Amino acid sequence: MRDESTEEWHAVLAARRRGGTAALPADGLFGPLLHAPRGRSYVMAQLGQSLDGRIANGSGESRYINCPHGITHLHRLRALVDAVLIGAGTAITDDPRLDVRHVEGDNPARVVLDPRGRVPASLRIFRDDGARRIVMVGEEVAVDLPAGVEVLRVRRDENGFAPADVVAVLRAARLERLLVEGGSRTVSRFLDTGALDRLHLMVAPIVLGDGPAGISLDTPRALSDCVRPPTRVYRLGGDVLFDCDLAAVPASERQRQQVDMADPQFE
Repeated sequence: MRDESTEEWHAVLAARRRGGTAALPADGLFGPLLHAPRGRSYVMAQLGQSLDGRIANGSGESRYINCPHGITHLHRLRALVDAVLIGAGTAITDDPRLDVRHVEGDNPARVVLDPRGRVPASLRIFRDDGARRIVMVGEEVAVDLPAGVEVLRVRRDENGFAPADVVAVLRAARLERLLVEGGSRTVSRFLDTGALDRLHLMVAPIVLGDGPAGISLDTPRALSDCVRPPTRVYRLGGDVLFDCDLAAVPASERQRQQVDMADPQFE
């Protein structure tokens, strides 16, 4: 299938602004976000990876794995959610901007999951461009962040944050439609605990041979126990997008265990 045209994207943005539920040409791809009822959380995740399931090569390079159409799609997702979430490790390593510079639309709130208060104040995610900037830290953690950055405190134990607690705290902060963007450990943990309603997995026609895996679940399971969600497939330029409807899978089949939201490699 072809990528959404600019004209269709304008129709999607108009539908978001008026809160309508009219059918759109891109409804199959963006409809779940557009039509998610207010008053409850809707959580989706996005990952881009190679044919052999890697999000970067062995030296950490990841910038050009996915094609420009895939990057445009990611920015469109950002424009449709209330907030984009990343883990502290991704914030420190990649220093992303998390804006919608490649498409029309509003920048979402930018949220860093930082149980131990490790992220530096110099990150680009904290620049003041009118979007909300939020750091979620443990209840007892001291922070030193730029003016205007919101600090939301979340209960944590020896395993860090529970994804369900993260979602609940953000909902109380009026952020309901969430995009979990990285890193792979954070996305995997939301998936492993049944906290995701939808997953967009973009696969690029490249074999890396080495590097970190896109999805790695902590819970060992038999093949018969693995989740197989209803999935639609779209072509985005040279990439293939798998649109996985995890909300259609019973929560008992999705939820495995609470897992650490910290990034051990930065301990």
